[in-house]
Amino acid sequence: MTNQASTRRGGFTLVEIMAVVVIMGLLAGLVGTAVVGNLAKARSETAGAQIKQLESALTFYQMDNGRFPTTDQGLQALVERPSAAPEPRNYRDGGYLQTKTVPKDPWGAPYQYLSPGQQNPQSFDIWTLGADGAPGGEGGDRDVGNWSSETE
Repeated sequence: MTNQASTRRGGFTLVEIMAVVVIMGLLAGLVGTAVVGNLAKARSETAGAQIKQLESALTFYQMDNGRFPTTDQGLQALVERPSAAPEPRNYRDGGYLQTKTVPKDPWGAPYQYLSPGQQNPQSFDIWTLGADGAPGGEGGDRDVGNWSSETE
C-alpha cells in the first residue's frame, strides 16, 4: 500500500505562491516609500551643489571682467562669450565651466538667474523652482537658491 504523502508531487500550491507575492508587495511598498523620500532630498542637495558650482564660476567671471553677467546675458555667459553689451574685457578661452554647458536643475529645467539679485542685491541670485516648477512649495517642490539652506 502506498502512502499518500509519498505520491504527492513536489511544488508550491497557489496559496503559498499568493502568500509570497503579498509579502513581496508589502516589502516593496515599504522600501519604495523610503526611496521616494530620499530621492526628493537627494535632488534638492544636488541642486544646492550645482548652484555652488555656478556661484564659483560667476565669481571667476567677475574677477576677470569686473562685473557679473547681466540677467539678459544669463548663465550662458559662463560657456559662451557674450556679444551683447556690456561685453566682457578678459573672457577666458573655453569659458568658466569645465562641462562647456550650463547644467539643468535635477528636474530638467534651466536654473533661474538674476543680476543684481533680489535676495543678494550686491551680486546675483541663482535658483531652481523645484519639482513643481512653480515658486514656493514645500519638500521636493520647494525652491532652492543661493540664499537657501540647501546651498550652505
